[in-house]
Amino acid sequence: MKQKNTASIQSLPLINQGKVRDIYDVDDKHMLIVTTDRLSAFDVILPTAIKGKGQVLTELANFWFKKLAHIIPNQLSKLTLDDINITSEERTYLQGRAIVVKKLKPLPIEAIVRGYLIGSGWKDYQATGKVCGIKLPDNLRMADKLAEPLFTPSSKASAGNHDENISFAEMKDLIGKELAEQVKHVSLQLYNEAADYALQKGIIIADTKFEFGLDENEQLVLIDEVLTPDSSRFWYVENYKAGSSPASFDKQIVRDYLDTLDWNKQAPGPELPAEVVQKTADKYKQVANLLMSDS
Repeated sequence: MKQKNTASIQSLPLINQGKVRDIYDVDDKHMLIVTTDRLSAFDVILPTAIKGKGQVLTELANFWFKKLAHIIPNQLSKLTLDDINITSEERTYLQGRAIVVKKLKPLPIEAIVRGYLIGSGWKDYQATGKVCGIKLPDNLRMADKLAEPLFTPSSKASAGNHDENISFAEMKDLIGKELAEQVKHVSLQLYNEAADYALQKGIIIADTKFEFGLDENEQLVLIDEVLTPDSSRFWYVENYKAGSSPASFDKQIVRDYLDTLDWNKQAPGPELPAEVVQKTADKYKQVANLLMSDS
């Protein structure tokens, strides 16, 4: 059940191909970001695509960019697909899955915010009583809500390599103390506002990651994607119960399936069965529709 995994835009120079997004050069000040139907798990790009995923992620990310624009500027530009030099066939493929953004200088870190004790954070806590070096109270359960969200940065890895958790001190060494403090403050502000909003829609945002860049004036800008099922762990409020791993709206369906296989979590990744692909696609659409609903 293979879908188109790459954008293959011939009219523009390819700048970078990430785990999910392909980036093309538009002009001196703009780039085209294409969200493909590719899916990565355990930092490995899987050979099976999730049909329609690119459009869902793009629509939801754009929703959040606009909703949170009062907190921090974002990468969105005023240009549309009609303003760039591509063929009609390319424009048709790109419709709904591509945005023209400002060229910015990306920071070499990912800003991860954890509101609940789950995933790698839970494993870390079980082993050390800490999450990324941050001491937590004893006797916490899997999926417990944390007293306050934790900011746990990581270094950014190229496709095929694993991101690595770093301490806040290491982050300050990488990008400078003042900028690091700003990234932490903004990340927590973005998470808290989004989490409060999502709860009104019946969704818990357990954790998420943000990425940032600097503009020509060295001002911080929100980039990449934001609060999508690829960058976040979403749970349904009605299904939430601490002490077990709640059913997830994101690609946890894929992770859980992969955990049943005899696979070493290294590339190449295994093909996904049709049932897992369809369930994942449905979950992506479901959470996006809930979050963007007017009710």
